Amino acid sequence: MSNRDVLIVHGWSDTSKSFSPLVDFLKSSGFNAVGLWLGDYISLDDDVKIEDVAKRMEALVRDKLQKGEIKAPFDMIVHSTGGLVARQWISTYYLDDVSKCPVKRLVMLAPANFGSKLASMGQSLLGRVLKGWNNWFHTGKEMLTALELASPFQWELVQRDLLVPDGKTDGRAVYGENGVWPFVLVGTHPYPSALRQIVNEDGADGTVRAAAANLNTRGVTIDFSKDELNPEVRFWQNRSGVAFPFAVLPDRTHASIIEPAGPDVKADPASQQRLGAMIVGALNCDTFTTYQQMAVDWRQLSENTANLASDDTARAALFPGGEQKPEFFHQYIQVNVQVVDDHGADVTDYVLEFAGPDYKRNDDPTVYFHREVLEDVHTNGNNAAYRCLFVDRTDLLNKFYQLIGKNVEKVLTMSISAKAPGGNVSYFSDSKRGAPGEMVIHTLDDNTQARWLQRNTTQFVRIIIPRNPSDNVFKLKH
Repeated sequence: MSNRDVLIVHGWSDTSKSFSPLVDFLKSSGFNAVGLWLGDYISLDDDVKIEDVAKRMEALVRDKLQKGEIKAPFDMIVHSTGGLVARQWISTYYLDDVSKCPVKRLVMLAPANFGSKLASMGQSLLGRVLKGWNNWFHTGKEMLTALELASPFQWELVQRDLLVPDGKTDGRAVYGENGVWPFVLVGTHPYPSALRQIVNEDGADGTVRAAAANLNTRGVTIDFSKDELNPEVRFWQNRSGVAFPFAVLPDRTHASIIEPAGPDVKADPASQQRLGAMIVGALNCDTFTTYQQMAVDWRQLSENTANLASDDTARAALFPGGEQKPEFFHQYIQVNVQVVDDHGADVTDYVLEFAGPDYKRNDDPTVYFHREVLEDVHTNGNNAAYRCLFVDRTDLLNKFYQLIGKNVEKVLTMSISAKAPGGNVSYFSDSKRGAPGEMVIHTLDDNTQARWLQRNTTQFVRIIIPRNPSDNVFKLKH
């Protein structure tokens, strides 16, 4: 067993007390010889930002290391918002020299790496009643602002620790063979209890979407500014170039993911034991070759979870306590979109439309996509230029493409239009029609370059549109 210290960091509205079952499990698994440190931070006071927690965390960790109370390297286990805290801390203080980072293995349990749908709900009256009653109705507004889907905070963070945008290069990386090794585990089973069921959605654990937890992300810039018919597509650089181990577990909720020995969903005992084995396996991972093999193995486990959607017999065997909806196990794609003009200014009033290969607004595939495949569109509450799209990949492949006629290319296209800022300036040549070119964003073909929207992941898409002044804006006269 590992002889490294382990630091456990909780999520929003939680405290370290919730991790007693996990601590007991680790001790029973042979980790009782190491220091188990529980990180506590304020998450429900409205003035505390994730950046504040990370700054305080750096000071405290450095103090403990200097006193010899914690030994480096140590490992971390984080839950929910704790994932953002850890990423903010690591990328802020160790991006320039990852060799100084005291963390080696970062085990992320249902991390809200790319937001949570509940964050916007948390700022409503419902959130204040359910979460703020004992805290003078505070819900941690700054925390929830960062956690909101498509938040500018997430965009800034991903461009610091995971991606480099717009075809630029940057050799710095905090994750990878010579840096931190992240592991991500998330459930795809909704909350079973009556009250919590109001926040459930398919493809999520009741709080965090599987696609939002996955640290494997991609970015792309779609630039219409030079050619409205054929936009330039620039894929973003992946800083680490490494596939991080990521697994979707069929029998875990956001609450039970931190209790390996006590799930709140009745499932086959062998399945219940798997979470604990995977946590221990991650903490004991001792070579980069093993780390990369775990990425392959965990990906297959995620595929096995997705296959449950079409296998009634397997679902019945896994959940002998009752029927489980096939939709629980669908795979999703989360797309974070930012639209700017060619001067870099945010565009806040725009429409994205999707269709099959022959762009028709009223054909069966197009209607089906917008009604059934595109399950949620969230406009960020602080900046409407940022939006989050939630796409049911299982329905996209199995139903949308089947509605497209035979001997027709199976593709998904996207177009954009935006409201003109005024009478003297428009976006695109035809402000009502929008971009005349519809670009392919997904295909049933095996062409991985064309299929850049990946399963169980969050994609970052920056769209640049032309700002066209009318002839009256400037004239030359004799």
